[in-house]
Amino acid sequence: MKKELKDQIIESISAQLKEYPNFYITDISGLNAGQTVKLRRACFENGVKLTVVKNTLFEHAIKDIEEYKDLIPTLVGNTAIMYTMTPNAPGRLIKKLQREGFEKPVVKGAYVQDCIYVGADKLDELAAIKTKEELLGDIITLLQSPINRVVLALQNKENAEAPAEKPAEEAAPAAEAAPAPEAPVAEEATPAAEETPAATE
Repeated sequence: MKKELKDQIIESISAQLKEYPNFYITDISGLNAGQTVKLRRACFENGVKLTVVKNTLFEHAIKDIEEYKDLIPTLVGNTAIMYTMTPNAPGRLIKKLQREGFEKPVVKGAYVQDCIYVGADKLDELAAIKTKEELLGDIITLLQSPINRVVLALQNKENAEAPAEKPAEEAAPAAEAAPAPEAPVAEEATPAAEETPAATE
């Protein structure tokens, strides 16, 4: 590789390191074409920039940066850099791919939130890192929790002191209908008095 091209690549790496505050050094060797396409698509969707680099060129880009020096021993074999603004994004993405059966990427090292991580065993720790927004949300929740408990206690007290509502009065039973007067029974006609036979003389 010509020196001019090497210099351009080193400059590009340096520019990425300045743009992104976090990066993971990974091994993605052995992925087939379909898996590689899926990995790149997943990285794009999660705001992760994936770049395959030569170890010597990446080392040259970071060798004079004190906070990166402990990552130089990880630059062996196949190396792909995952640049990210969100510290836990690559870690969570790799864990998700592992659940789907991917054996790679494997984390070799990472520089996240001004801290160095070395080794694949740091994956769970990296994936669990919270962003500043998430930490701020946790702090707000903790601050609101005592207030919510006080409000709830006051509401319960008010409910306990409030007079119990009287049950709705039952509707008065409908007045029983007065029985209809019985129709007068027609009096039977008195049979005509039998005529007394005339006295015989």
